Amino acid sequence: MDNLSNALWIELRKAARSRMPFFTAVGFLLLPLIDAFFMIILKDPELARNAGLISTKAQMIAGTADWATFLSILAQGIAVGGIFLFSLIGAWVFGREFADGTLKDLLALPTSRWTILLAKFIVTVIWFVGLTALVTVVALILGALVGLPSATSELILQGVGHVAFTTILVVAVMTPVAFFASIGRGYLLPLGVAILFVLFANVLAVAGWGGYFPWAVPALYAGAAGDPDAILEPASYWIVFLTGLAGIVGTHLWWNFADQSH
Repeated sequence: MDNLSNALWIELRKAARSRMPFFTAVGFLLLPLIDAFFMIILKDPELARNAGLISTKAQMIAGTADWATFLSILAQGIAVGGIFLFSLIGAWVFGREFADGTLKDLLALPTSRWTILLAKFIVTVIWFVGLTALVTVVALILGALVGLPSATSELILQGVGHVAFTTILVVAVMTPVAFFASIGRGYLLPLGVAILFVLFANVLAVAGWGGYFPWAVPALYAGAAGDPDAILEPASYWIVFLTGLAGIVGTHLWWNFADQSH
């Protein structure tokens, strides 16, 4: 436990002393701002039209200006944008040791490789979940400032819960990023793979097979705020769980058995 605490403290220090948390926070905070922007357009399409904004397109995408729609768009943004954000965070946490040439020094420490990996996974999840929580709080504040119609606390909690479970799904399907960052020995491979994940997710979702492709499940769940079970089957959640487990196990096996001499 002491070794894990020390490894976790080191990884947190690495993140805190870099600019990555700030940059990722600034980038992800665009999500609630865009969401609030859509709500403003939907609330007053005439004003938006006079200002030269594309209100018709916004209405087609969003629907009506209320809390249910607002939080549903937020969940969808986290489902899609979260894949890119998590891949960026995971690539940095796991790939920087290779890019900076510090891997051999790290593995020479009297700490098991599993402990080092576990600390990295924990920091990655804390980082992503923390940013998602920040984005959700900012979204709730913006929703109130925009003047969305009053809603019951039950509706707000249901929407926040929908966002939270979407976040869990994203975390689960993105653990393979650590594996690709390891075998690619840097940042490029996991980022490229994340782009492929999103492309295939969109194609398979349109084809009707998205429920069986793990990287499409978060977006499908987020887009079906009213009744996710109408789109997803129990097998979809098992596929997500097994994908997350495979990412952790695969990374552990690679760090233990691959040639780490360079």
